[in-house]
Amino acid sequence: MKKLLSCFLFAPRPSKLRGLYYIWNWFFIIAAGVGAGLCSILLAFGHYSWEIAWGYFTHPLIAALNILPPVFLVLLLYLIIGRAWIAFLAGGLPILLASIGNYFKLLCRDDPFMFIDASAIGTALKVSENYDISLDERLLFCIAAYLIITLFLFFFVRLRPKKLPRFVCALVLLISAFPISKLYLSNDIYENKTENFEHISRWSATQVYISKGFVYPFIHSIPSAFPEKPEGYSDAAAKEILSAYSSEDIPEDRKVNIIAIQLEAFADLERIGFEGINEDVYKAFHMFEEESLSGNLLTNIFAGGTIDTERCFATGYFTLDDFRKDTGSYARYFASQGYYTEGAHPCYDWFYNRRNVNSYLGFENYYFIENRYADMTGGIALDDVFITDILELYNARDKDTPYFNLSVSYQGHGPYTMTGLDWGDGYREGDSASDESYYILSNYLGSVKNTSENLVKLKEALKDDEAPVLLVVFGDHKPWLGYSNSVYNENYINLDTSTVEGFYNYFGTRYLIWANNAAKECLGNDFIGEGPDISPCFLMNLIFDEAGLGKGSEYMQLMDELMEETTVLHSYGYYMQNGELVRSMDEKGTDLLAKAKIAQFYRKRHAEY
Repeated sequence: MKKLLSCFLFAPRPSKLRGLYYIWNWFFIIAAGVGAGLCSILLAFGHYSWEIAWGYFTHPLIAALNILPPVFLVLLLYLIIGRAWIAFLAGGLPILLASIGNYFKLLCRDDPFMFIDASAIGTALKVSENYDISLDERLLFCIAAYLIITLFLFFFVRLRPKKLPRFVCALVLLISAFPISKLYLSNDIYENKTENFEHISRWSATQVYISKGFVYPFIHSIPSAFPEKPEGYSDAAAKEILSAYSSEDIPEDRKVNIIAIQLEAFADLERIGFEGINEDVYKAFHMFEEESLSGNLLTNIFAGGTIDTERCFATGYFTLDDFRKDTGSYARYFASQGYYTEGAHPCYDWFYNRRNVNSYLGFENYYFIENRYADMTGGIALDDVFITDILELYNARDKDTPYFNLSVSYQGHGPYTMTGLDWGDGYREGDSASDESYYILSNYLGSVKNTSENLVKLKEALKDDEAPVLLVVFGDHKPWLGYSNSVYNENYINLDTSTVEGFYNYFGTRYLIWANNAAKECLGNDFIGEGPDISPCFLMNLIFDEAGLGKGSEYMQLMDELMEETTVLHSYGYYMQNGELVRSMDEKGTDLLAKAKIAQFYRKRHAEY
């Protein structure tokens, strides 16, 4: 026994035990890497349910993709350094520290730690001062496991292979990393092969991330930290472009209050050819429309992707990134002008990560189920409560401070019930092609009618308010109406985006800009008529122009010039010139678009309005 123990403790000379010693060493080096991976998995789901952790192992590919990198790193460093315990600490400790960072970030902000966040560690540490950062049982277990593994390797895994074989093996291991890395960067594997929705919501970016562990999604997030720069981009070039303009303040006598409401999946189906809709469904909305400046909003999305329209409007961007830090926005511009900025979404704060992103966009306050609507309804607030509450927030404002509110509704979110009626009957006249289609469409139209009537109530409550207020209302996208667009198809609606009619049917919603009596008098505009067809990124430009609020920020002025060339910048590569959709612009428009791309890329990365 003494001889055997000394063998494992002191890396013996060749003997009959040498083979066993090699097996012992390599087994425990690999096991140490596995241990590091398992500790990371133990912390990966943060404060969420342990059921998510079991899910990692019922989906073996997820477990393998999380454990393989620590094993690889420990092996590689062992081959380079030749000391097992040092290799484990050098390879495993960064993984443990990142896993702990992810654990606390989930606990404090319900936001996972991604590769791009490594550049903002200083900010994270500053923010952490506001939270209770203390070790719990899971963290203590992982720290203890690392200590035990390190000590075990120090005393019992002492083999030091010869340098040349070690370095050759290390080179082979490094070469093998390149084809293996494709597994981690593949969107198909990430989105489909590792789908793990059993115990999370697919609508939460945070929960989708943690459903795949930590090490794997962290590696997958690396490319998003290095978005492709526009042609000709540099910080200096962006500053030069923006320096051609001078930010302009909103005149004091024109600082009207602005309430903007994005309506979930709200669209006028009569405009695209649906027949047999009861006239009462859109009666209130059409009345509102007649009293407003209204027009077509050509969104980038269909039946989903709410945040694209929402954030294009809030920022003026025509392409979006995964916001992970403070960025330029119109909320920041309004704040610079003395406005109080807030908003509300009557669903969960993790939905599309709004809790964090809205703070990155500069909103001073934002309400969700967790900090407001749970007390009102016990859950998601529909428009009877939500739109009424927007009025309550407006009335509770500081009357001496101008006010900007951007709120996003939830009512209207699909899919809609296919086997019964949620809003009663009578919204659709005549026979439907199928029972399923009848229920889907009736439930959607019932929701639309209710939303429209609540909007009119809000409008009437604001109409004679002594303070000037603009009410801006727009839909984020067309609704989901059956799998494979069954309800659209059964009603012979053209959704062929290669045709102008199909393009408008597929992407078009409506925007309304309404002014109360005080705003009409203050701004000298009745805000009635048909406005231009625009992309969401231009909606704020239109508001400023119609209300005479000045030229705005440098970026807004650049977008004003671009808007003179095209009012549509669509993700499908369409532009609007001379009232027609085109695939390419003239030289002036192309040059302005190139400048806007550079300025936008810069502004996304700097918290300037």
